[in-house]
Amino acid sequence: MLRTFALLSPIALLLSGCADYSAPVASAAQTTQSEPEGAVSAADPRAAAAGEAILAKGGSATDAAIAVMLALTVVEPQSSGIGGGGFMIHAGDNGVTTFDGREIAPAAATGRRFLDTDGERLEYEARVISGLSVGVPGNIALAAQAHEQHGKLPWADLFEPAIALARDGFLMNRRLNGSLSSRSERGGHTEAARAIFYTADGEPKPVGTRITIPELANTLERIANDGPAAMYDANADALAAYVAQATPQDGRMTAGDIHGYTAKERGAVCAPYRTYTICGMGPPSSGGVAVAQMLGQLERFDIAALGPQSPEFWHLFLESQRIAYADRELYIGDADFVEVPVAGLVDPAYVASRSALINPASALDIVEAGTPPGAPLARADGDEPPENGTTHFSVVDAQGNAISYTSTIEGAFGSGLHFGGFYLNNELTDFSSSPDIDGVPVANRVEGGKRPRSSMAPTIVFDEDGEVVLVIGAAGGPTIPVQVARSIIGVIDFGMSAQEALGLPLIMAFGPTVITEEGSVIADMTDELQALGHGQIRLLSPRGKANALLRTENGWESAGDPRVADMLGYE
Repeated sequence: MLRTFALLSPIALLLSGCADYSAPVASAAQTTQSEPEGAVSAADPRAAAAGEAILAKGGSATDAAIAVMLALTVVEPQSSGIGGGGFMIHAGDNGVTTFDGREIAPAAATGRRFLDTDGERLEYEARVISGLSVGVPGNIALAAQAHEQHGKLPWADLFEPAIALARDGFLMNRRLNGSLSSRSERGGHTEAARAIFYTADGEPKPVGTRITIPELANTLERIANDGPAAMYDANADALAAYVAQATPQDGRMTAGDIHGYTAKERGAVCAPYRTYTICGMGPPSSGGVAVAQMLGQLERFDIAALGPQSPEFWHLFLESQRIAYADRELYIGDADFVEVPVAGLVDPAYVASRSALINPASALDIVEAGTPPGAPLARADGDEPPENGTTHFSVVDAQGNAISYTSTIEGAFGSGLHFGGFYLNNELTDFSSSPDIDGVPVANRVEGGKRPRSSMAPTIVFDEDGEVVLVIGAAGGPTIPVQVARSIIGVIDFGMSAQEALGLPLIMAFGPTVITEEGSVIADMTDELQALGHGQIRLLSPRGKANALLRTENGWESAGDPRVADMLGYE
C-alpha cells in the first residue's frame, strides 16, 4: 500500500506549529515514497514522524536518526531508548563511519557475575531483573559524537518531538499493551513504571489510553539544554547509586563508570556480494561479520534461479547460517579486550573455503568453527542469551547521507529498573555466563569495562557505482543477521521491493533445531527440508522486526516489517 504525504501528513503538522506527535498515523509497515527532504523508516510511525519533521527543518540524516531514537524512548519503551545503547552506520561523502554506543560493564565486574557460589548460573530474576544486568547506557554518548561530526541543527532541536510526546502524551497501541501484559515482571517491576503504564489493579492501561511521562520529559529537557553531561556527569551519582542498590553481588556500578563512558568510532566491516558492497558493524557486534559471511558463502549459487519458493534455497540459506554462526560463537567479542580476526573472517578466500562445505543435497552433520587468517589459537564457545528489546531505524536525507541505526535495551523493558522516566538495559546478560570452558577462555566473558557481544546488524548496501541503494537493519536477538541477510537476498537476488523482502519468512538454525513461521511458504516444505537433513523443525508464530529504505526510480521506498503492522493499531 502506498503512503503519500498530503497536507495533514506528520511533516505538515509539525511545520504548522500545532503538531500532535501522538496522533495515530499510517502504519510503519506500509510502503512509503520519500519527500524531497529524505525518508525515514522506523518501528513506530510516531517516531518516524519525528525524524521526518527534523528532515523538513533542514536537518541531516544524523539529526533525524537521533530524533527517532529519542522518540522511541517514549513510545516504544519496551524495545530501546536512552537507558540502552546502539550501533550507528553513517554513509556520506566522506565514506562510511560507524559509531559504537554499546553499554559497558562496571569496572569492578568479574567473570563470575552471573554465577552462584557453586558456579551455577543464577536464577532468572537475580540475573536479569537486577542491577547485575545493567551496563552503562551509551545511546546519548553515541548521539552526541555522531551529531558533532554530522549534525546540522542545534542539539536541543532534536529533542523537541520526544519531549512533546512525553509531556503531552501518546496513545497506547496494541503492541505496547501486549508487551506490558506478557512482560509484566519487567514492565511493572518498579512503582514508578506501574504508575505510568498500569491500572490500580495491575493490568496494563487499555489500548487507546493517553500515556504521559513527565519525569522523562524533564530528563530529556535537561539533556537537551545541558548536553550529554546531563547524562554522564550531573546524573552519574544518582544513577550509579540506584543501580548499585539493586545489585546483589559482584562489582557494582559507580559514578566513575558513568563519568568515564565514551562512544567509539569503529572500522566498518565491508564485503562484496555480486556487484554490490555490503557494509556493516564490526565487533563488539557480530552482525557485520555474520551477514558478510552468509552472503559470501551463497554467492556461488544461482539463488535467483531457485527463488523463494524453493526448498533448495532455504536449505542453502540454513547451511550458510550454521557455518557463519559457528565462527561467530568462537571468535566475536569486544575487540578492545580479545583478539578478533575480523579481516580473516571476511577474507574472500576463507569465505570461499567455508562455502565449499555447503552441500546442496544434504545438511552437514556437524558444523564447527574454521580457522580464518589471524585466528587466536585458544578460544572456547560461549552461550548465547536471547535479545528481544531492540529496534532499528533507517534515514536518508536530501544530500544522500544515510544512517542505519539499531538501538536496544536487550530484553523487553530491559532490567525492569526504571530511572528518570526510562527503562535501564539488561545488556550485560549478553555476556556469556561462564568465563571459561574447561579452562579455555570465552571471548564474550564478562570483564570490567568491556562491551558485551551483540547480534545487531545495521547495514548499508552500495551499488557498483558506490551509491547507497539499501539501508536496513532488524531487531530480534540472534535472528537479526539472518533477517538482514534474507532481506538483502530478497532485494538483490529476487528483485523484490523492500516491503516484499522484509515480508519473507524467518528460518533459522539453532543447533539441531530449525525454527520457522506458521503459515509461511516454508511451513509447507518441512518434508522437503527434513529430507535434506534438517530433522527437527519447529513452527512458531510469525516473528521479525525489520526496517529498510530502498532507492527506486521514484525515490526512496520506506518499508517496515509486516509482522509488526497489526500491533501498531489503537483498537
